[in-house]
Amino acid sequence: MTGNTSTALITGGTSGIGLATAKKLAQLGIHVLVVGRNAERGKKAVDEIRTAGGKADFISSELLGADSAREVAWKAIELGNGHVDILINNAGIYPFGPTHEMTEEQFDRVFSTNVKAPYFLVAALAPLMAERGKGAIVNLSTMVADYGAPGMSLYGASKAAINLLTKTWAAEYGPKGVRVNAVSPGPTRTEGTDAMGGLEQLAAQAPAGRPATADEIAEAIVFLTTDRASFIHGAKLAVDGGRTAV
Repeated sequence: MTGNTSTALITGGTSGIGLATAKKLAQLGIHVLVVGRNAERGKKAVDEIRTAGGKADFISSELLGADSAREVAWKAIELGNGHVDILINNAGIYPFGPTHEMTEEQFDRVFSTNVKAPYFLVAALAPLMAERGKGAIVNLSTMVADYGAPGMSLYGASKAAINLLTKTWAAEYGPKGVRVNAVSPGPTRTEGTDAMGGLEQLAAQAPAGRPATADEIAEAIVFLTTDRASFIHGAKLAVDGGRTAV
């Protein structure tokens, strides 16, 4: 690998959709930096990617706000030989329950993780991409940001904010060559969602009639990072089995 190798920063990159995305990007010869809370899981993810012939490093962070986002950005720039070319804002938390049962602590944690961290990662990295004249940012949204669903107030609202920010960032940084888009998954089988239960029932409401695999979501994310998506700016790509189409 040369010093000109592209670098991708993937938050929540040690499992599920994030790890599937990291593996696919690494297969394209991109140096992937996976961010996560668990060092053991981070080492395992990096080892898997390197064993398959890819280039990967782990960045440990809780990513709970502006300071931690800036720290991750600077670490990524250091590991990426001075540049980050692709940012995947994938990390997110999703406590479900009625609005009247949600606590202020839960509210703050959801918006800190799902909105504040991506916001300040983009604030740190997008201007540097713009200086280089090229970059790609993909934000992970959710189908429940598009319709009202009981118990989804916090998670849905945080991702609705991401949908709007995707358009705003596209308008701000697109003229300088930075493409910003979102992927909006439906029910997806991952380590996290398997523990929740009810995935099959939720997925049954969509035309596809089944949950997605992490690989299926990752395919859409990777597409939006490549030159194949060169004329796509500010879009939200629904990868939800058709749930928001019916």
